[in-house]
Amino acid sequence: MNDLYLENEWQRTQPDLLAYIPDDFSGAGACNQHFLVVKTPPGTFLGFWTQSTVENAGDQRVVVSRSLDRGGAWSPPQIIDGPQPDDPPGVGLASWGFPIVAPGLLADGGHRVYFIYNKNVGVDDAREDTTGAVRSRYSDDDGLTWSRATYDFPIAPSAISHVDPSVPPNWIVYQNIFYTAKNQVLAPFTRWASNTWDPAVKLSLNLLEHWSEIWFLNFENILTERDPEKLVVSTWPKSAHGIQVENPYRQGISVAQEPKVQALSGDRLICVFRTLCGVNYFALSEDDGRSWDEPRVLRYEPGGNPILNPMSPSPLYRLHDGRYLLLFYNNDGTANGGKSPVDSKHNRYPVWLTVGREIPGEVDHPLRFGPPKIFATSDGVLLPGTGGTQVAVYPSLIDDGEERILFYPDRKHYLLGKYITDDWLRDCDPAHNPVRLRPPIAIDAIRG
Repeated sequence: MNDLYLENEWQRTQPDLLAYIPDDFSGAGACNQHFLVVKTPPGTFLGFWTQSTVENAGDQRVVVSRSLDRGGAWSPPQIIDGPQPDDPPGVGLASWGFPIVAPGLLADGGHRVYFIYNKNVGVDDAREDTTGAVRSRYSDDDGLTWSRATYDFPIAPSAISHVDPSVPPNWIVYQNIFYTAKNQVLAPFTRWASNTWDPAVKLSLNLLEHWSEIWFLNFENILTERDPEKLVVSTWPKSAHGIQVENPYRQGISVAQEPKVQALSGDRLICVFRTLCGVNYFALSEDDGRSWDEPRVLRYEPGGNPILNPMSPSPLYRLHDGRYLLLFYNNDGTANGGKSPVDSKHNRYPVWLTVGREIPGEVDHPLRFGPPKIFATSDGVLLPGTGGTQVAVYPSLIDDGEERILFYPDRKHYLLGKYITDDWLRDCDPAHNPVRLRPPIAIDAIRG
């Protein structure tokens, strides 16, 4: 590998901003993913991510970096939590964190930033970095320093939890949270079944195929209560199971993962998530996320063609102007020689975007999307030691009326940002370029 490759490969996806570039392809900072950026009240961009030598390595930790110029320059990553020197091998991992910004919470009118993450406490009931406590630290100085004390929050058990209540849940939150109309915080999460309920591990299946459901953490008073010991966190729905979609390859097993919630008109919410069916699904709520209707296939329009997507993150963002932006991979898992929806080394490039608009009066399928457009691609180029070609998995969006920036990992190595202008989006906006009507594709045909 020549020096030119090492120096310039981060530019392959044509980014506008560089947040982090590792020193090498095999060191402790080689794997960087789950890049969530938020804007604090003073205008600081805080970027949080999970960092390790390789994914789920024993050194996996959560870090933060700050930018004071809207993503142009970033501070060196600061570790918030991770394995300690005296931790046994495989214990202490910190992973998949998400921030909650509470404006005006402090006595002087300042803001607080909580960072909540999965903390391995020595138990592996699905995978080391998904079995863990819901742990948090906070910052009262705009992300410069973080509390030494940590605070753990509960996840209520379900029908697929371990029967031993001392075993931590299997969970992650994969996107920035949702602020409800009632000034509460809703954090949709994936819950995997305990290995005692689903023998996926014994069948040599990975987390993408493991029994999983969509659930929600409701942080009831985190925006108003200063004492972290008095925070109230509830788990929704109040039932034995969360949102389920049947695994097409294993009857009676649900695979529904990585939810993202956005607001619709009329106080409704929409939750979009990935499945093993080669398409995204969605569900609607009319009670702020306490309960959800029957999930169904996400389509370009009511009765139209399904939006194809492998088992890959596919967030739906609500833009500042009221439109929606969907990031997805526009294939059923067979792109670039992929063998199935879980073949992430092949079917996670290129990444596509489409604009959605709400359909007035539409009850069952409230959004219409335009023709998809390629946002970025890795061109199938492997990076040393990464084993993947995936691009823009676990991204985040800043859209504050000044600029629209999608921050994303490239092959879980580089952390980058790219501006998305109205002119660029015009091609995939249904108001300007509607999808041509075609006979709907049968889901059974997608599954093969």
